[in-house]
Amino acid sequence: MSVGVPTSPAAPLMPTPTSAAPWVLVLIGAALMYGPVYWWALGGIWQTEDQGHGPIILVVLVWLFWQIRLPLNKLPAFSDGLLGWPVFLLGAMMYVLGRVLTVSVFEFASQVFVAAGVILLLRGRVGLRLAWFPVLYLIFMIPLPGILVDAITGPLKNWISLIVVEVLYKAGYPIARNGVTITIGQYQMLVADACSGLHSMYSLSALGLLFMHVMERKGRLHNALMLASILPIAFLANIVRVIVLVLVTYHLGDEAGQGFLHGAAGMVLMMVSLATFFSLDFFLHRFLSGRGNLAASAVAPQ
Repeated sequence: MSVGVPTSPAAPLMPTPTSAAPWVLVLIGAALMYGPVYWWALGGIWQTEDQGHGPIILVVLVWLFWQIRLPLNKLPAFSDGLLGWPVFLLGAMMYVLGRVLTVSVFEFASQVFVAAGVILLLRGRVGLRLAWFPVLYLIFMIPLPGILVDAITGPLKNWISLIVVEVLYKAGYPIARNGVTITIGQYQMLVADACSGLHSMYSLSALGLLFMHVMERKGRLHNALMLASILPIAFLANIVRVIVLVLVTYHLGDEAGQGFLHGAAGMVLMMVSLATFFSLDFFLHRFLSGRGNLAASAVAPQ
């Protein structure tokens, strides 16, 4: 009679951790490539009102990539060279072209393709699906091309001037306009390019998409409405900003309108935009969730 020796249950197989060495090399390469670009921007375009959101976007991107570092590194090493190499080389060529010609749009735009190509080469399409939002968010690092700004700014300034004059005229103020020049009382104000709201739309789009990503609302209708509301909200908030500046100039004088309160109006713009966007999200969440609950209770068996 043989005595059976009890055996312990087999221990579950643990996934072998993937080496972080390739990512260290990627970080070193990114620092060598884009460190000089960021340094130049920090002393250049990021000092302007139009591109002042650049450092904030950079910090957000570092946080976004940091959030996915562990799940991305746990994926099995898989290289999709068929797609990865063309994407990476396209980004590298854009980078070289931007450095040689001193075109910042190409330098910053190359990041999207370089990042996507590196992830494809190290983790394949599964990795890119995991990192899609940070890679896409790199778009907001790209300065708006001057030709695009010129094409859009003019019509925006005309619309804003028209709306501001109509609103204040109906409110009883002695106001008129000639093109984008607003006359109120004894003062004349030119609606400058910075007041067109184009760059505020760009900034709010970045903040709005980040907010949607963090909140992770499941409803497609909810997300679609939030996405569609970003540009109208920014446009309306900019109208509020110009109205504030016109009223400050009329009641307090030209020095007040062009001084500290002019900068403070920019804060008013962003506060109004974000408050409206957050309120819309809260309303849609309550309203659409309530409709979903009613529909579920209506079809539930009695």
